[in-house]
Amino acid sequence: MATSVVSRARRQLPLSPWLFAAPGLLVTGAFILYPFVSTLVNAFTDRRTLVPGRFVRLANFREVLHDDTFWTGLRNSALYVVGVVPALVVLPLLLALLVQKNIPGIAFFRSAFYTPVVASIVVVGLIWVWVLDERGLVNSLLAAIGIGRVGFLGDQWLLLLSAMAVTVWKGLGYYMIIYLAALANVPRELHEAAAVDGAGPVRRFLTVTVPAVRSTMVLVAALSSVAAFKVFSEVYLMAGPAGGPAGEDTTLVMLVQRTGTGLTGRVGYASALSIVVFVVTVALMLLVLRVDRREDT
Repeated sequence: MATSVVSRARRQLPLSPWLFAAPGLLVTGAFILYPFVSTLVNAFTDRRTLVPGRFVRLANFREVLHDDTFWTGLRNSALYVVGVVPALVVLPLLLALLVQKNIPGIAFFRSAFYTPVVASIVVVGLIWVWVLDERGLVNSLLAAIGIGRVGFLGDQWLLLLSAMAVTVWKGLGYYMIIYLAALANVPRELHEAAAVDGAGPVRRFLTVTVPAVRSTMVLVAALSSVAAFKVFSEVYLMAGPAGGPAGEDTTLVMLVQRTGTGLTGRVGYASALSIVVFVVTVALMLLVLRVDRREDT
């Protein structure tokens, strides 16, 4: 009897791991795998929102290459990466060094710096729109001291710079936590030895801290690059649904949303744009990792 029970349990054992993994597999399949496959299929059709599409081969991708709006979005997304990533690699590290010190009241500042991370991006965006509006807080202060009002939300480049500032401000606390975990693993003896050798704070930072957290800096660079390249909420909220001046502030993800939604949305063309965004994002991550490997050698 016991032998039959054991043999039956052994026959059923291979099914047990799949039962435990089933909920996760279902969620992954429904919300990640199926949308990706559907987007890939639609990219080769001329499907619209309410109209089934027909197979058009590579026509959508050829149109992407000749679409001036696509190149504008690619330029803006690339500029966003260049403007945001260096700040999100360096500033959170300096902030982590600051809040790492065990001094009275430091817990309050750690919580304050992390608050923007947990705040809703919609709320954050609306607050910053109010602050930077022509009659908002910043322009009121500028007018009061005689400088005059600045069109932060009316000029293409100022709007992008304002959105970059919001992205950096909201991401500081998140990457600060990552750096705090990395700094906790840096041996204190290294700093003490460098101090004995006469190294000042700046030199200790460059020769001890930076090499010790270099792998974390690469991780932050990769994560922030992908997030910056796929930026949507900040620019969308500050520019509005219709976009900023002449649509020159459009990013790639905004272009996908604007093209593929609505009753007459071009779902097929938007899917092709999504595939291009996916390929460029993967290439960007591989570039960051390749640069890191080259520096290791």
